[in-house]
Order: sequence, then C-alpha cells, then structure tokens
Amino acid sequence: MAEFKLLLLSSLLIFFLSRFNSVAAEDVQLTVKGLTSIAKTEDTFICATLDWWPSSKCDYGQCPWGRAGILNLNLKNKILVNAIKAFGNLRIRVGGSLEDQVVYKVGNAIKKFPHFKKSDKGMFGFSKGTLTMKRWDELNQLFNQTGVKLTFGLNALIGKLKSNDSNLWLRDWNPRNAHDLMKYTISKGYKIDSYELGNELSASGVSARLDPNQYAKDIIVLKKLIDKLYPDPETRPGVLGPAGFYEEKWFNKFFQATGPNIVEGVTHHIYNLGPGVDSTLIYKVQDPYYLDQIAETYKDLSSNIKEFAPWAGAWVGEAGGAYNSGGKDVSHTFANGFWYLDQLGMTSSFNHKVFCRQALIGGNYGLLNTTSFIPNPDYYGALLWHRLMGKEVLGASHNTTPYLRAYSHCSKNKPGIALLLINMSNQTSFSVSVLNDDSPYSDNYKLMNYKYGGIDKREEYHLTPKDGNIQSDVVLLNGTPLKLTTSLEIPEMKPVIVDPSSPITVVPDSIVYVTIKDFKAPACA
Repeated sequence: MAEFKLLLLSSLLIFFLSRFNSVAAEDVQLTVKGLTSIAKTEDTFICATLDWWPSSKCDYGQCPWGRAGILNLNLKNKILVNAIKAFGNLRIRVGGSLEDQVVYKVGNAIKKFPHFKKSDKGMFGFSKGTLTMKRWDELNQLFNQTGVKLTFGLNALIGKLKSNDSNLWLRDWNPRNAHDLMKYTISKGYKIDSYELGNELSASGVSARLDPNQYAKDIIVLKKLIDKLYPDPETRPGVLGPAGFYEEKWFNKFFQATGPNIVEGVTHHIYNLGPGVDSTLIYKVQDPYYLDQIAETYKDLSSNIKEFAPWAGAWVGEAGGAYNSGGKDVSHTFANGFWYLDQLGMTSSFNHKVFCRQALIGGNYGLLNTTSFIPNPDYYGALLWHRLMGKEVLGASHNTTPYLRAYSHCSKNKPGIALLLINMSNQTSFSVSVLNDDSPYSDNYKLMNYKYGGIDKREEYHLTPKDGNIQSDVVLLNGTPLKLTTSLEIPEMKPVIVDPSSPITVVPDSIVYVTIKDFKAPACA
C-alpha cells in the first residue's frame, strides 16, 4: 500500500509539473554546506504584527484597514483563532505607528482617556487613543487560547515634550503608566515574552525622533522596571528596541550609551519596496537585483551588533514590504511571496533571530484578508517555513541565475535539512540537484549519495498561483488550491513524496519547500 501511495503521489506531481514542459529548463547544482551553521534564528522566527490603526486610516484614496485594528478586531472570529493556532506558538508583536499615542486605562498616572480620531495636530494625523483593561483582557484571552508568544510595544513618549527642532522630543520617559499596565498584567497571570519601547523613533524618526543617548537612558529605566516587577529570570520578559529604521551612527551611539545586557533584541524596520502606490511594485517583488539591495542593511546591523552589543540579537521588528498599508494589487497576492520568503531566507542568513510581518491582518499586506479573514498566499508560505525550517542556518549556493533563490536550514524536529527554493523567473524551469559540499568523503561518494538527496524518500511542497496568475490571492499546493475546511480550519498541507533519484523541479513563478531526511549535515546532528 505504501509503495502504491508513493507511485500515486509521484504520478500526480509529474502530471502537475508536466504542464510546464514547454518552457525552457536549466540544470542546476545546489551545494549545501552542512558541516557548520552560518547563523541561528529563534524557534519563533516567524512573527506577525497587530497594529493600532482605526478604520479611518486611509492611503492613496483607499481605507484598507477596516475593523482590523487592535481596538476593534473581532477577536472571536473562528478563522482568526484557527489561523494563529495552526502555528502552535506564533510570535505576535502588538505595536505600530500609533503606539506612542496610546495610554493604558489602569492606575492613577493618566487622567484623560481619549479615543483615536482624525486630528491635524496629532502624530500621523490622529489624536491619542486608549487601551482599556477590558480590551487587554480580551486580547490576552485570544493569546492564551492560541499559544501566542507576545511582544508588546510600549508608549515611549509619555512624559516628553516636542522641541522646537522639528520632530525631536525631549525629557525623560515617564514609566508610571507602563508600570501600572505591567502590575495589572502580572496580577492576571498574562504571559509577556518581551516589551518593546517606542516605534520608529530612531535616527531621523518618522513622526517623532529621540536622541540615541536619551533613548538609551529611557530603555535602561524600562529594564530596571521589568527586573523589579518580574523577579524570576525564568519568566522575566526581555527588552527590545529601538524599533526603527537602521542608521549606523544612531544605533552605535545607542549601543554604547545603553551598556551590556539591557536590550535582548535589536529591532529594526524594513519597507524596502517603497510606497504602496508605486506602479512598479509588481516588478520589484520579482526582481532579485532590486531585492538584493537591502542585504547590506542586514549585514551592517548584524556586524555592528557583533561588535558593540554581542549580548543582543538582530530582529526585523516590522516589515510590510511596501509602506502606507502596502500595494492594493500586489501585497496580498502570490507575487508578494517572492519578496517575503526571500526576506525570510536573507535575514536568517544574516543572523537575524525574528522577522515580524506587517501585519497578521489589516491593510493590503495582511497575512489574512482584512474583511473575510481568509488566509492570503503569504500565510501558507509563512506556516510552511515555521513547520519545516529549523533554527540552524546552512550555507547554500548554486551556479545559475539569481532569479533562483535557494536557502537551507536544518530540518525542524526531523533529521536532515530543509530547503526553500524560489523561482522568480516566468520563463525558466530549474532542475535542481543537491550536493553536500562539506562531506569529508571523496567527490564520487558525495555525488553518488547526495546529488539527488540520498536514498530516503524526499518531501516536496510546490506552491504556485491559481491559473498561473501571480497576482492571484489563491495559492495551489502541489496543484491543489489551499482552502479552509468546512469547519473553517486551516487545511492540512501534505507534501508530495518523491523518488530521491530525481532532481527537484522548480517551475516558473513557483516556491518550493523540500525536506531531505538523510542529508548528512553534522551541523544538524
């Protein structure tokens, strides 16, 4: 029976791939260096954000947030619950542009509790808003129910005043309101993995900015507050910052002024695709030369952390690709996965520990549709990464065009390795053989055993767009559309079991995850 199933699944895959026989094919040798790892991520590398935007948040003549903001999201929606639960331990970062205008309705530190509304005098065109403890209870009920690992972004501007120098803010941070929120959170037994201070206040800032020495002073206060309220190191939340755009001088001054063992995660934001209204966005997401431009930022920050803050890890704390809510015809489609999954592979290679996608829901870039909650294609790409790609990152390289991206990690909870292959070409199909470059044996032995992945059965997950349209919001897994079950559960995602004597076929405009169980990688032992 097992042999019959193997033949059936292999036949289905052959039928699926045969539709692309008319396109050009290219043989590729992919070498994976399995002797040592080149970087390491956290188990919860995949992260998604929840943002504060109200429904009146509009960009370019559209208002794509609906009721997806933190204060009005339907937290009992069955699809939302099931989508988070499918990860088992999804990291969620609660924060965003309005974070530094949110007050917490608890304790006696704050006397006025406003509601977000349009205001020309407010940051980002909005007045201040309030998080009530009733809503905080509801949020934590969802997080506890679904196993979320929570990062919460605190208002960093309480107690400060705007200077006459454009958007620079002065004075020390007042931690009283944050203290009262933490005390309440502890009294209710809510688990917080980490607290982040402020949003996009580094360097020149976005709507506000802080001097790096002042920000360091404030974050030291936050660390002392957390140490006092959470005396047990085993359950004590970490401290994250500065949650802004990377600029070397500002970040290095911040590192030096903060000192050792204060910040656990150095968070920076990435919107490397430009504005959501950009008519060239569809081309940018599938242009490897354009996508490569951000690599220098990842490399520089990783190097600076190693030199000035080796106790901390680099995090992408927020990344939506295109800013101002994303592109309405691109960010929710299959094509966006070329950018998103490539960024996951690239940042993990540069020793980033966490990558937070803007957003779980909301805007055009949500992993879930803003109104229907139905998962967009990137949701499934993220879920497969979370399930297949382990923490240890391996070197991977090939001898062909950059339109074929290849990343390798140790397999998650399985022996061997996992591969992510992204074909951004709409014309060329790749036939990929895998070579263990670090095998201590002779070349003949290496090729014989590892060229096509060894003798154990290979598991493959081929993601393609419906009808071959990369701007579709329906994704196929091994030729079958991924749809919610009748009970609104995330569908089971089964691999095709492939004869390891064959190469891996990566058709045009496709994304492929592969696990090779008997790939001998000492780094994964």
